[in-house]
Amino acid sequence: MMTKLAVIYYSTYGTNYQMAEIAADAARAAGAEVRLLKVAETAPEAVVNSQDAWKALVEKTAHIPVATPEDMEWADAYLFSAPTRFGGAPSQMRAFIDTLGGLWFAGKLANKGVSVMTSSQSPHAGQEATTLGLYTTFMHWGCIIVAPGFTDESVAKAGGNPYGYAHTQGAEFTADVTAAIGHQARRLVEISGKIRG
Repeated sequence: MMTKLAVIYYSTYGTNYQMAEIAADAARAAGAEVRLLKVAETAPEAVVNSQDAWKALVEKTAHIPVATPEDMEWADAYLFSAPTRFGGAPSQMRAFIDTLGGLWFAGKLANKGVSVMTSSQSPHAGQEATTLGLYTTFMHWGCIIVAPGFTDESVAKAGGNPYGYAHTQGAEFTADVTAAIGHQARRLVEISGKIRG
């Protein structure tokens, strides 16, 4: 039975969207059934339209479905990707998480693998704090954290973040980066399949 993976991202300028696409492709190649999903934009349309790159990404990703509680119930595992905002997840991601209280209360989010990726303007702008902060939420849900650890040489080659891949804004998506993201996605699929039994 295929592992069902929801890859859920928020992206303003495209970095986390690109990371999520790489992860989704790797998970599909590993045999997972994947839903690539974005969280709803909560910023005012006028603000989004005032920045060309932000507006362009909204238009480019218009075809990607918005994540729903139904997607969360459907999935066996979750891979979240979101930028760092002042050392934490952006409000758009938190707003989506705040819609899931009913599922959490019913135990529908428990016993599922979860992993996190993030990005920021610089390597020390809160990447680890964002990742660990999201993991705290997922521990409340009863999820099983599936961090990449140092379980593959690609992790060290791409910067050495054992909590989850973290990208620095403007850095190239090299083969090493793609390999690290791919490894994290494949590991999540593999371990989540074992959890599901």
